[in-house]
Amino acid sequence: MDTTYLLEWANLLLRWAHVVVAIAWIGSSFYFVFLDNSLTPPTDPALKDKGVNGELWAVHGGGFYHPQKYMVAPKSLPQNLHWFYWESYSTWLTGFALFTVMYLVNAGTFLVDKSVFDWAPSTAIAASLGFLVLFWVAYDLICRWVGEKGGKVGGDAIVAGLVLVYVVVASWAACQLFAGRAAFLLVGAMLATAMSANVFFWIIPGQRKVIAQMKAGIPVDPIHGQRAKQRSVHNTYFTLPVLIAMLSNHYGWLYQGPWNWLVLVLLMLAGALIRHSFVARHKALVAGRRVPWEHAVVGCAVLVGLAIWLAPPPRPPAAALPAKVSLAEVTAVMEQRCVICHNAQVQQKNVALHTPELIRQQAQAIYQQTVVLKLMPMNNSTQITDAERALIQRWFETGAPD
Repeated sequence: MDTTYLLEWANLLLRWAHVVVAIAWIGSSFYFVFLDNSLTPPTDPALKDKGVNGELWAVHGGGFYHPQKYMVAPKSLPQNLHWFYWESYSTWLTGFALFTVMYLVNAGTFLVDKSVFDWAPSTAIAASLGFLVLFWVAYDLICRWVGEKGGKVGGDAIVAGLVLVYVVVASWAACQLFAGRAAFLLVGAMLATAMSANVFFWIIPGQRKVIAQMKAGIPVDPIHGQRAKQRSVHNTYFTLPVLIAMLSNHYGWLYQGPWNWLVLVLLMLAGALIRHSFVARHKALVAGRRVPWEHAVVGCAVLVGLAIWLAPPPRPPAAALPAKVSLAEVTAVMEQRCVICHNAQVQQKNVALHTPELIRQQAQAIYQQTVVLKLMPMNNSTQITDAERALIQRWFETGAPD
């Protein structure tokens, strides 16, 4: 069976699995952030005596729920204790597998854009993996050295500032080294790696230590809960930037420009601001304060500004359009730039463009992929020029004539 066909199936199934487990992880993460910020001190003396620090009454699915939070831990361990970690691990594992199938196996096409940085695929692979590891190491050091003082978690604003600086520098570096599409995905992947590493190295081990201390009958050290809370809060702020970084690499007009790194930073900043607005909203509702929507307004304003900045120039009136482009001219471009991957023998995505008749049949798709989205050729591996894209645009917009 054809290897390319099998890789397409692996791509489909891994992407499906990745989306499913990511929904589970993000959903549980968002719920617990909401829960933490919506709890109120208990008024029932019995709950206070049990050590309950906060409670919430909720209704859903025809029933009433009464979650309770113990700080630092309940007086005795419950018999049945549910752990939340496989959602995180499964998301990272399926994501890395998908990254391997798409980018590492085809590094010469997906990671390397010689017009950006001309290096060997093997070196690009090593550098891409280094991006994931280095960010986690730097981020973890920032959290431990700056974010923890005197055994307590603090310095949140300083931590946020340092992490923001690192993300900006990493975004710039990725866009100078890798193909634009890969650069956007790598920055999202490095944040996602830190999120899962937070669960693996700090949140779950800290909870295990709390349980071990309870079983040993010794006082529970509150630092474990404080660290877990710190990393969980970081994870919720990383979530929307990760999602937009992953989704945006499907839109060539975002990552093809000379300022693509700034586009990525602004997209992620908008996501973080919008997420903060929801976190602040939960706290405000419990405290009876005004809901602070201004962060979401700023985030949306950033997105509107990006849309205006990246908007293509207005089309000239019909009378000002240049002469029609012939199918023969477009065929010449296709033969040089596209037929290498879309021919009788190799039909990437089941598309063949090796005859004028096939080009005419695929006119809409060619226009969409090469002119509107600028996704093709992949990472501009065949070095199609702006003039050739403009030629295809004129051909299609004047009715795709013969």
